Amino acid sequence: MRVTYEIVPHDGGWAYRLDGVYSETFASHAEAVEAARIVTQEQQVGGESAEISFQDENGKWHEEYSDGGDRPEAVILDLYEEPKHPAV
Repeated sequence: MRVTYEIVPHDGGWAYRLDGVYSETFASHAEAVEAARIVTQEQQVGGESAEISFQDENGKWHEEYSDGGDRPEAVILDLYEEPKHPAV
């Protein structure tokens, strides 16, 4: 499984977005990229294995085992990379 955090303009600044949900707004592009890097690193950290019970939209209960090491690959998509300025 792969999750993609997108770097996007948002509310007069920059944010990262996952599945249409925005992070807080950052003043600069670089701050949004750094925040997304931190989130993707945290996304990779495994947890403890657990049994999960949940009810679906039809009211049926399901149980499944979640392997704490089964983490999605998290990547950053940045279509707005700041141009590199040549040294003067």
